[in-house]
Amino acid sequence: MDATFNTLLEATDLDQELKNIGLQILEGKRISPVQGMVLFEKGSIAWLGALANHIREKKFGDKTFFNRNFHIEPTNVCVFSCAFCSYSRLYKNREEGWELSIEQMMDIVRKYDGIPVTEVHIVGGVHPKMDLDFFCELLRQIKAYRPDLHLKGFTAVELDYMFRKAKLSTREGLQKLKDAGLQSLPGGGAEIFDSAIREKICADKVDGAGWLDIHRTAHQLGMHSNATMLYGHIEDYSHRIDHMNQLRTLQDETGGFNCFIPLKFRNMDNDMQDVSESSIIEDIKMYAVARIFMDNFAHLKAYWPMLGRNNARLMLSYGVDDLDGTIDDSTKIYSMAGSEEQNPAMNTDEICELIRGAGRLPVERDTVYHEIKVYEEESVS
Repeated sequence: MDATFNTLLEATDLDQELKNIGLQILEGKRISPVQGMVLFEKGSIAWLGALANHIREKKFGDKTFFNRNFHIEPTNVCVFSCAFCSYSRLYKNREEGWELSIEQMMDIVRKYDGIPVTEVHIVGGVHPKMDLDFFCELLRQIKAYRPDLHLKGFTAVELDYMFRKAKLSTREGLQKLKDAGLQSLPGGGAEIFDSAIREKICADKVDGAGWLDIHRTAHQLGMHSNATMLYGHIEDYSHRIDHMNQLRTLQDETGGFNCFIPLKFRNMDNDMQDVSESSIIEDIKMYAVARIFMDNFAHLKAYWPMLGRNNARLMLSYGVDDLDGTIDDSTKIYSMAGSEEQNPAMNTDEICELIRGAGRLPVERDTVYHEIKVYEEESVS
């Protein structure tokens, strides 16, 4: 047992509810949603960190995962208007945004010729002219040009629109994309599942039940996916626990999620600029509680372009075992919302140095967490 965890557990002034949770964690038992609320409301940063780090190190020791990836963002033009979004431009104002052709996106892929990237991540706005057939053709061309790349793409929001427009069921649409080369789904678009909160921040797009159904179906078809939660806006702790509990329940059913990614709300240039961003203390609490509560999710990711690389490194002491990837300045979603990372790019040496700076061991992985290389030496060339 971790010495810090042991010391805190034996403290005479520790709240009895928190002590009981600690004993459950020590025995490898699942905590309830009510206990999750106790952690949010009563847990000190030291206690939450000790619990989360105990779980993290029991699973992976000091290993911290990353991959070599890049993003393609086909468009920021969107038919939806989410209050928290700083990225998209409404279709009626599409001259303010960008719309990439298949050839332009293939040029992005060709930029990585000879570079050992393992994944391309494809997400963007919901553009009415970029339909299911358009994206199937893109996938086929990427896979034909570079068959070694893992193709991860399209949030549930994008997929729901594509399938409805094509008049296909979720299963039929996902199977068509899979046949074209799609291998896994990112976790975007989940936001907060609570319907009252969604009505205020993203009323016009797929609801929580629809998001869950798309990911359930993907898992049934043998495709893995990620899961996210947008936190730090108008939700409260109960909404977070409800969201994580619904994800945990689906993971019990399918086992298809690779990782959980809490996403911090950023308030620049959107319709929620009056909502203050969460403090670093609240960020730490969010990640630590997620690690403790999400017991059937192997991996907890801190998406460094959103948190900033230094804050992401800090989270490696609070349950996080994954920092996403090198990304190579290929995403604008969070830089446009005010993230510290205005040009998000790290090479392999830099991300390994960041991980080592937290006293952890860098491990390159593929999309589904097969280990590619453990970087035990200082040189990572």
